[in-house]
Amino acid sequence: MPTDDAVRVALLLERSESLTSIQDAVRRYASGLGYDRFVLFSASASLDELVDRIYWVEGDWFGDGKAVDAKTYVRRCPVTRHILDIGEAFFWTKTLDQEGEHYRIVRKPQGPGIHGLQVPIFGPLGLEGAMSLGGEKIDASPAARLSAGLVATSAFLAARRLIEMPDRETPRVLSGRESEILAWTAAGWRQADIAVTLGLSNRTVENHLRKARQRLGVATTAEAIRVAIRNGFIKG
Repeated sequence: MPTDDAVRVALLLERSESLTSIQDAVRRYASGLGYDRFVLFSASASLDELVDRIYWVEGDWFGDGKAVDAKTYVRRCPVTRHILDIGEAFFWTKTLDQEGEHYRIVRKPQGPGIHGLQVPIFGPLGLEGAMSLGGEKIDASPAARLSAGLVATSAFLAARRLIEMPDRETPRVLSGRESEILAWTAAGWRQADIAVTLGLSNRTVENHLRKARQRLGVATTAEAIRVAIRNGFIKG
C-alpha cells in the first residue's frame, strides 16, 4: 500500500543526516508511483519571485536537458503560482504542440504528456515551501496523492532542517533599515512596493535583505523572518 510505504519513508526522512539521503529515499519511493522528476524548494508569498531557494532539482523538466534555476522554474512552470490559491496538493498536466507548452490543473492526470503533483507546505508564517513531482505515467489514485504528499512534506522539513537551520550562535542585531525592510516583507509587502515606498531601488532592497540573512546566519528570507521574530528584532 502506498500509505504504508509513505509512513516508513517519512520516518526515514525524519532521521536523515544529508541531502543525498533525502534524495535517495524520495527517489526510491516516488519511482514506484511513476515519478522521475523532482523540485523541492522554499517559498514565500511575500517574495516577488515566490521561490526563495531550490533545495533539489532533478530530471528533464522542460525537455531540453538544461539545469533549472528558481527564476526559470517559475517562469516556465506557471502552475507553481497556484500554490498561492490552494491549501492542498494538486495534480497538473503539461502537453506540447506546435504552439508550445500548455499547463493545466486537473483532478486526475491522463493521456499523453508530463503529469505531476504539486505539494505546498505551510507553517506558522503561511506558505513555506513546496515540492513538485513529475512523470509520464504516474499513479493518480487518492491514496497515492495523499501518501506522496506526506513524503514530500517530510522531505521539505528534513531538507530545511539540514540546509537552513544548522547550529549557530545567537544572531547579531540587524541595522534599522534591515529590520524595517524585513518587517515589511514579513507583513506581505513585495520588494518592488517596499522600494517605491522608501525611495530605493529594487537592488538596494534586495541587498538589505541579503545582509539581513547574512547577519542572522540563514540562507533564505523566510528563515530570516522566523529568526528575527524569535529574537525580537521584528514583531510577528
